Order: sequence, then structure tokens, then C-alpha cells
Amino acid sequence: MELISSRNNPKIKLARSLRQRKNRQESGLFVVEGIRPVGEAAQAGAQINAIFYAPELLSSDFARQLIEEQLCKGTPCYAVAADVFEALADKENPQGILALVKAQQYELSDLNPANFPWGVALVSPQDPGNLGTILRTVDAVGASGLILLDSSADVYHPSAVRASMGTLFWHPVVYAGFDRFIAWATRHGYHLYGTSAHGTVDYRQVSGYQRPCVLLLGSERQGLSAEQAAVCELLIRLPMHGRATSLNLAVAAGVMLYAMLEDSQPDETS
Repeated sequence: MELISSRNNPKIKLARSLRQRKNRQESGLFVVEGIRPVGEAAQAGAQINAIFYAPELLSSDFARQLIEEQLCKGTPCYAVAADVFEALADKENPQGILALVKAQQYELSDLNPANFPWGVALVSPQDPGNLGTILRTVDAVGASGLILLDSSADVYHPSAVRASMGTLFWHPVVYAGFDRFIAWATRHGYHLYGTSAHGTVDYRQVSGYQRPCVLLLGSERQGLSAEQAAVCELLIRLPMHGRATSLNLAVAAGVMLYAMLEDSQPDETS
């Protein structure tokens, strides 16, 4: 086993370059770090371009087996010196394995009530960590996926990938303009439920959420605009009893998704 011991190795330089969005977009690759996320990528059938691992840091039998399985599939797996791996890793005390994975591409036209019965749409989100956290909650409640509207946030940013805990590989994430999203939702008969501090209904008073449906959340800074709120079948508020005027976007999404899970109803027209 030949050990890569130089940070100037071309393979190491490629992996490090993927910290920048420009390089992720040009290569179509992004970094997945940690035993469970890499395992989820493999189990979901994601296209793994390469694996880097540090034998000195890797103590997991599962991870070693994962590497063997990927080698058998023909995936390049590179042993790396511990200090070189730590330079690659995005977090402290790394587990000793990361993968370069091909980004998955989904279009809004790929989604319909059969494969996307309910999910979340975010208007102009900024924080990539929120994207990953919301995806993790989408997975937890059994929802379908995430639609990013008029968004520049990168779901393949290391913060988003890390926060998703591997759920990124199991649910579609689609980028679309708001107008195109409304046309799609109307064509497929989606019920749109929005959240707003000015909502007319407390989320605890909603009698039922009709599916297919989408939870529409506004931007972290401004919430839903009047135009965006107007397309919602129901505008729902989360009560605020303290001095804070709003919740973190991912927290608000989590509260609403669990409420929708408990009070969902099949579409009466189905």
C-alpha cells in the first residue's frame, strides 16, 4: 500500500480545491467526509469518484469494509498520511475517510405527486448549513425532498453536506425560479402552505394538510413577500412569546414538518 505523504500531490490538491464552489461546479464533484456520510453515499448508489483514507486515523471495521467494497467496484481508494488527511478534512478530529462524489442533478420536471407527495420549498435561502439541516428533517419525517427557489446557496457546500448527515443522497434537491415553481405546483395540483409572522392561523389550529403539498418558507431575512404569500392556500404562523421575532429557518421548518406529518390528509380528489 503506497501512502500519499505530500500535500502537493495532484490528487490531494484536487480534493482541497473542492472547498471552493467554482471548482465544485467545474468538476461536478464535492467532498463527503466521515464514516456514515460516505457509507450513505455508497448505499444510495451515488457515483463515488475517489476515496481518501488515513490508516493511522481509521479505526472503524465498517469503514475498512467500505473501502474494500469500493476497491472491488473499481473506485480509486488512496491511503493518505494522517497529517495530509487532516489538511484535507473540514472538521477537527476527522474520522479518517472522505470521498469525492459526483453531484446529482434533478430538474423540477422530474418531480410529481407520485414521487414527490410532500416536501419543502425555500425562497432565497442563504445559509448552506440550514439546507443540510432541513434535508435531515425532511428525511426524518418521511417527506420527499427540497426545492430551492431563486437561490444561490450551494447544497454541496461542506456545511450543507455535513449537516445533512448523508440524507442528501436519498432526496432530490431542485433549483428553480419562483414563477416556474408556481406553474409546476398549479399544473400538478399541489397545496401550498406558507409560514409568516403575519399568518392568519396558528400552526396548532390547522385541521389538516392536504397532499400533495409543499411547505413554502421565505428567506431568512425577509420571510415571504406579499406576492409569495398570496399564492399560499394557507398562511400559518408560529407563536413567538419572547423578544425574538422569528425562528431559525431550519427550526421553523422542523416544527412545521412534524405538524404536517401528524395532521396530513390524502387529497380528496385522489
